[in-house]
Amino acid sequence: MFSRRARSAAKLVFRVNPISPKRFRIASVAFINARPLNAGLYDRPDVSLTLDVPSRLIDHLAQDRADIALLPVIDYQRLDGLTVLPAAGIGCDGPTLTVRLFSRTPIESTKTLACDLDSHTSVVLARIILSRRFGIRPEFIPLDRATGVAGETRLLIGDKVVCEEPVGFDHQLDLGEAWKDLTDLPFVFAVWCARSPDIEAMALLEASKRTGLAQIEQILTKFAEPRGWPRELARRYLTEFLKFDIGPRQLEAIRLFHRYAHEEGAIDAPRELKVLGPSVS
Repeated sequence: MFSRRARSAAKLVFRVNPISPKRFRIASVAFINARPLNAGLYDRPDVSLTLDVPSRLIDHLAQDRADIALLPVIDYQRLDGLTVLPAAGIGCDGPTLTVRLFSRTPIESTKTLACDLDSHTSVVLARIILSRRFGIRPEFIPLDRATGVAGETRLLIGDKVVCEEPVGFDHQLDLGEAWKDLTDLPFVFAVWCARSPDIEAMALLEASKRTGLAQIEQILTKFAEPRGWPRELARRYLTEFLKFDIGPRQLEAIRLFHRYAHEEGAIDAPRELKVLGPSVS
């Protein structure tokens, strides 16, 4: 039997030394294509969610500002010690709608590619498609240096492809569709990656995806229409064009993309893809 003083001391120790709940630092993007994956993360007290452009997410992992990031798949090869969490990703199995080349002249006459640098993956995908489909290796320049001269093609990604589509570019190519034609595989633009793989994080991200897919109409109202998306097109984009699951074929596609990227000189010899969970590794 403890004395009253001992019981009080025990209660005091418990109050000032609680067990801290696990907290997840997650970095993602604000594009409409990631809204279904982020939907279950916004209001959780155990999640610190940071939104940034795709090209900067690798910095959040490298500088220990995030534990998990919705990383462009090419950036998996640019940072040691990453593991794919196949809870969800952003991909397509054919046209993607929002990753496209625009040109005033036929794509095969491209001499310069002005790139939207928000996505490292899309830039490398364009390099692969232009090389393997058309046999061309154009000069790459930032989009803000585009001049509109003959032979210049533009790579645009994200919401701006629909909401700010450039006028007068009659020659267009959807890179998701071009990849499907080239490989007969789906394509993955981004996937959850972590420095320290975590089953709890997997469950959290899977639950967030389920929440988001059940809230498509709310996402259309809150995020798509205010941005300028036609509602029906945005609905088709989120429910038909985009694929959010990561399974064996998606992992095969990521590995092939890494191999092609190496063969085109975009990355060094690719490291092995480490995937959390034996069912899809």
